Amino acid sequence: MVEPYLSASSLSYAENFIAEDEATVAARGRGEELGCVPIGPAGGATLRFLAAVLNARAVVELGTGAGVSGLWLLGGMRPDGVLTTVDTESEHQRAAKEAFGEAGISPGRYRLINGSAGEVLPRLTDGAYDLVFIDADKTGYPDYLEQAIRLLRPGGALAFDNALWHDRVADPGRRDADTVALRELGKSVRADERLVPALLAVGDGLLVAAKR
Repeated sequence: MVEPYLSASSLSYAENFIAEDEATVAARGRGEELGCVPIGPAGGATLRFLAAVLNARAVVELGTGAGVSGLWLLGGMRPDGVLTTVDTESEHQRAAKEAFGEAGISPGRYRLINGSAGEVLPRLTDGAYDLVFIDADKTGYPDYLEQAIRLLRPGGALAFDNALWHDRVADPGRRDADTVALRELGKSVRADERLVPALLAVGDGLLVAAKR
């Protein structure tokens, strides 16, 4: 096994390498007030990078939160791109709408869908999306994987936040439901021949994969 090269100070430097703009900082603050923990700056920058590399026109997000990840995604998407973001909490989506407005994003560039992933995802079109980002209930991640693959076009990408889950996933002694689900998700993504995976040590861990 290869040992890590980076110190805590280097990881902190990388985490804050890309500064967040005022709208994103404000959205992060609202998220903390609402009790929904947004993706960190490095994870957000990675999402923006993926959206830009994919020249993404259509993106699905599970877990709107207060709009932090949505702002990062929209920042990398095409000018005519549309973000479809799903959350069970209408209060979260109101906060996200406020964040998008503060950032000057046209309402035509996003769809806010209030509902559970199990209800919403089956209604979305097969192979119609460039990127699927999931930051929702952790025990549901293994189920969302198959739906995400179905939604992606060939060459599209998926991303799961919290893939290292506060250092618990790497600890075999941790057997709580969330940790076990994330550990099983990682194994499934790694073994799926339809995917080209990578586990990125940014923020709380970002599991990404391209669909062949």
